[in-house]
Amino acid sequence: MGIPVSQTAPKRTPVVTLSLIVVNVIVFVLSHLYPSLLVPGAIDVYEVQRRLAMIPIAVVRGERLWTLFTAMFMHGDIIHLLGNMIFLFFFGGPVESAMGRKRFLAFYILCGLAADVFHLLSITFIPTQYLLYRELVGNPWVTPTLGASGAISGVMGAYLIYYPRSRVTMVYPIWIIPFIFTLPAWGYILIWFIYQLIMGLVSLLGFVSNIAFWAHIGGFLAGIALAPYFMDPFIRKQIHFYKKTLRELVTSAEYEDIYEEEEFY
Repeated sequence: MGIPVSQTAPKRTPVVTLSLIVVNVIVFVLSHLYPSLLVPGAIDVYEVQRRLAMIPIAVVRGERLWTLFTAMFMHGDIIHLLGNMIFLFFFGGPVESAMGRKRFLAFYILCGLAADVFHLLSITFIPTQYLLYRELVGNPWVTPTLGASGAISGVMGAYLIYYPRSRVTMVYPIWIIPFIFTLPAWGYILIWFIYQLIMGLVSLLGFVSNIAFWAHIGGFLAGIALAPYFMDPFIRKQIHFYKKTLRELVTSAEYEDIYEEEEFY
């Protein structure tokens, strides 16, 4: 899909977005260098991931429920972390500006939780025989799930609602040549979502990936559904006033055109 490098939606200083990025980076560094600070007694990053990542079967049994939250701040490797943080930075700032800091933080967490729920539900649709005899990829019921991408997908859903006509510039590397292109936000996000949906449907046929596509889909749909309710009330009033004024101007202009047309004839 390419790496976002700029977008035209307005934004103020994204305090919460930057704070989330800092927290994710700190957790990643500590999990690799000082794992015992995150999980007492842990000797390596793998033990930290086993304790803080979400294991679907455990959550379904009512165990380790805290991992629904902690898994949002865990990442498998540096590429996983950088990819998520780049998307959070570019899409989070404008969404935070439209919501306000407290609302954005609550929205982010809710979308992350919705992503977890969708991932859990998606596993129930995978053929049982696949779960019993699959050898190449681990059983998704016991495979730890981690990453901020579900919550970030929700942020992208809100971005689509708030700024569908903004322009997003992406860099897509083809071999060593960077291919730069610009798309309207609705076009880019639509392509992204279609890809997630196709891969999600493929995963239900038994081809399980190490990417939780249904977590992305769930977070995105939650973001679209929640975005109208999390917008800053002051900004919502401004938008309503702008739309009302625009309608009045259009109506007035149409009346003047009709009047001039009748006078001319």
